[in-house]
Amino acid sequence: MSKTYYTEEHEWLTVDGDEATVGITNHAQDQLGDIVFVELPDVDDEVEQGGDTVVIESVKAASDVYAPVSGTITEVNSALDEEPAMVNAGAETDGWLYKMKISNAEELSELMDLDAYKELIG
Repeated sequence: MSKTYYTEEHEWLTVDGDEATVGITNHAQDQLGDIVFVELPDVDDEVEQGGDTVVIESVKAASDVYAPVSGTITEVNSALDEEPAMVNAGAETDGWLYKMKISNAEELSELMDLDAYKELIG
């Protein structure tokens, strides 16, 4: 059974076993405005919790997306190359950024559940 976690930097990850799908939250995409470019990591990249993984450019600004946990990138959402606005349309569904194999499941305990995230964004 999968479980979704959230970070203070407005990323989400849905975990199923040791695999996770990562994206930014609806709140984050709303703050960014119209997204015009997404620079994704490479498959097989090793990422550390808190490390830069993605750059999202909007009409307002460029923002880094950080790895919510450590692991290895297994897949990227290449559809975003052609249609970065998918992140605006479905930040927590079709606009996911990448999938990863988690290398340290203990890091999940540092993340928030939906109720805590809702409290964070008020």
